[in-house]
Amino acid sequence: MKAGVRGLSVQALAKRYGDASVFQNVSLDVAPGEFVAIVGESGVGKSTLLNCMAGLDHWDTGRIVQDGTDLGSLDAQQRALWRRRHVGFVFQAFHVLPHLDVAQNVALPLMLLGQRDDARVSGMLDAVGLAGTGTRLPQQLSGGQLQRVAIARALVHRPALLLADEPTGNLDPATAARVMELLASQTREHGASLVLVTHSEAAAARADRVLHLRAEGIEGA
Repeated sequence: MKAGVRGLSVQALAKRYGDASVFQNVSLDVAPGEFVAIVGESGVGKSTLLNCMAGLDHWDTGRIVQDGTDLGSLDAQQRALWRRRHVGFVFQAFHVLPHLDVAQNVALPLMLLGQRDDARVSGMLDAVGLAGTGTRLPQQLSGGQLQRVAIARALVHRPALLLADEPTGNLDPATAARVMELLASQTREHGASLVLVTHSEAAAARADRVLHLRAEGIEGA
């Protein structure tokens, strides 16, 4: 996928900590609306790779290009602004703010962009099966409901890139399956490029493609 083409392109990426190589020669493309899962052994750098895709971590060689924007050409402030507009992140630990109600948590990305759209927030809550919960506090919800809040928050500003780091790790199998179905269907509906890192074979099985990350590169791309 060349610069200027829509979607995410990772080209010959390498990451080191001192003299130790985390991974090298990682190349993959993810088209808009495509769901790619990345699996691999613990410690191989899956979460680090995801953080690089989000511009949260630095890499040593290679390129990351998203919808024509070369992340390596952006300084820290420019990356933060790019991430605010174009990236949605779903974490294993939910990371909802306990002092804000559900609707306020979902609205956070819009607030950071200087936008207010109560109708869009309400629509996202309805889409993830949480209609009528907007005034509840996070401690009043189950783990599965909190993960759906996190998905609604990640999608509400309609990002081009959605990154998910073990989003079902704290959920029971039945709830995890429902969350993965929701994540996949919402990604396709919004036309985002979804990259999931996971240890779960069931979660990875939902993806359009499964890639295996190893220290020397990535297989299946």
